[in-house]
Amino acid sequence: MDAGDNDESVIRTHGLRMRYGPLDVLHDVNLRVGRGEVVALLGPNGAGKTTTIEILEGFRRRSAGEVRVLGVDPDDGDEAWRARLGIVLQSWRDHGRWRVGELLDHLGRYYLPYGGPARPRPHDIPTLLGQVGLADRDGAVIATLSGGQRRRLDVAIGLVGRPDLLFLDEPTVGFDPQARREFHDLVKSLPSTDDTAILLTTHDLDEAERLADRIVILAGGRIIADGSPAVLAAQLSRTSEVRYTRRGERHVEQVEDATNHVRGLFAAHGEEIGDLEVRRVGLEDVYMTLVREFESGRRTEAPRELAEVAR
Repeated sequence: MDAGDNDESVIRTHGLRMRYGPLDVLHDVNLRVGRGEVVALLGPNGAGKTTTIEILEGFRRRSAGEVRVLGVDPDDGDEAWRARLGIVLQSWRDHGRWRVGELLDHLGRYYLPYGGPARPRPHDIPTLLGQVGLADRDGAVIATLSGGQRRRLDVAIGLVGRPDLLFLDEPTVGFDPQARREFHDLVKSLPSTDDTAILLTTHDLDEAERLADRIVILAGGRIIADGSPAVLAAQLSRTSEVRYTRRGERHVEQVEDATNHVRGLFAAHGEEIGDLEVRRVGLEDVYMTLVREFESGRRTEAPRELAEVAR
């Protein structure tokens, strides 16, 4: 679901700027996230991701620009507004002695005044524990949980108020492959259960491609690309990489029409061609190309095609 110019936008910024002294950290950032949409915010260290998220969460005041989160300026957000947000930080280290169910029940009580018939708050704790895969850990002391279980609890804490919008900051840092896969399955199920929009930051490009409906790439405080993984790859690079050996020599070639190129190779060289591999452009290639172009000064904003998709 694409964020549009309508009431379905849960995040909308226009001309967002952040300055520390003479240094501009964010430059005219225009971002929209729709209800039930999963958006990944990518970028190198120092790109402005954390600053952007903290402004949206209401933890940092911007220097200029318009920002609306759930229809409210975060600078003016009250407790009722905050009750509609869920925030999952990279790690928590202050609840080790609590039991899982007790902590969630305690935190859930803060949301009681802000529920209603359409969206009762807090979340039913047994149901929530089942949703995040901790149904059998209700009475467990938090300090005894595995890393993957602890991260599931972090998500449960973010979800206990049944938020309209969930922020996930580097959600799978330190996960082993199995825990990461299970966590991805959990996150992908959230929009379909409560129509929760998700904005996540990650350095894991495969994670972004698996989870996100849209990917926003931030570099030097500017959005330099915004679109679905497929659109980014299609619009920003129309080539495929063809790899093969011929007479013991390894060849790597960038071509626009891989099918005809391979046909030509076999027509010209026949059985001399070996170890043939055709590799389509992926998100990592697109990301690295965009960041390199920006850092070299060849790109300062998103291509027009992607700007249209984002709108």
